[in-house]
Amino acid sequence: MKISHRWAVAVAALLAASGLAACQVDDNNQSDSDSTELTGSLVIACGAQEDWCQAMTKAFQDKTGVQTSFVRLSSGEAVTRLEAAKGQPEFDVWHGGPADGYGQAKDKDLLEAYISPNAAGIDAQYKDPDGWWTGVYVGALGMCSNTEILGELGLAQPQTWDDLLDPKLSQQIMMAHPATSGTAYTALWTQTVLRGGEDQGIAYMKQLNANILQYSKTGSAPGEAAARGEVAVGIIFTHDCVKYREEGAKDLVVTYPSDGSGYEIGGVALVADSRNKTAAQAYIDWALTAEAQDIGPTVGSFQVLTAPGAVTDERMANLADINLIEYDFAAAAAAKSGLLERFQNEVASAPAE
Repeated sequence: MKISHRWAVAVAALLAASGLAACQVDDNNQSDSDSTELTGSLVIACGAQEDWCQAMTKAFQDKTGVQTSFVRLSSGEAVTRLEAAKGQPEFDVWHGGPADGYGQAKDKDLLEAYISPNAAGIDAQYKDPDGWWTGVYVGALGMCSNTEILGELGLAQPQTWDDLLDPKLSQQIMMAHPATSGTAYTALWTQTVLRGGEDQGIAYMKQLNANILQYSKTGSAPGEAAARGEVAVGIIFTHDCVKYREEGAKDLVVTYPSDGSGYEIGGVALVADSRNKTAAQAYIDWALTAEAQDIGPTVGSFQVLTAPGAVTDERMANLADINLIEYDFAAAAAAKSGLLERFQNEVASAPAE
């Protein structure tokens, strides 16, 4: 599936046909929250960068008056917390983080389907057709390299996944652990797809493990380590690498492996048994608008956005230039528990709490 071409065509068609921002919806297709005064409070399980989470929740609170807070959680942590509180959830909405985590949560009955009226403006490939989650951004997986450290090692920027197996990169690569991080699970599933099966994907990860300095809990941490010069390469969603470069780490460069990049669709979903369902639905409605999504670049988050009319920026990935793999999010979600168990037992244990 070449999502980049379909994405460009779909967005262009929507804009040309309507000329409207995504925050405008058909008056005959409003959610209940559009005509109800919002009260109470919300707690968001947030899967993106801390400053993104802060900016999103503050903006919604300022707009609606609903007291809105968040807890920053990696994908695996979010599923664990949701499962631990099943039936009496501590969260109302899950916002940000890869869609295969949402698929896993759906299979565990931790989410409630909700089709926002604003979901109509989101391309079909970026949302679950039954409303279990809807995409708010797209992020491409890649390599975040420190050119100074690579130079000291006498190496060029890695161009393929097999380049990361070079013995000169021993203890010079960092990635998160797939049991805690959606970014790292995307990397694991990418190898499964590229190499033709779970056995082959695990075999590659065993080889790569020889060059791994450590596994972090969060997917963005390897980019921070590369920025500090602690490793030569971090495996990361590349918008995080761009963020660190924009914040001053000028030695960082992004590479998309020529043999194929996995990608995420960052989602938003209604948590089952939300304590404030009306406000939670209103939050989801808002998250699918250009108004909300345009907040990301203001805090250095340069994912490709899904809402028609949302801002574009030269620092965002050009999906048309990346060899994106055929990423089946439903299959990735279904295989997740088994693959994580194999990674834990055959490759490396999850980092300690």
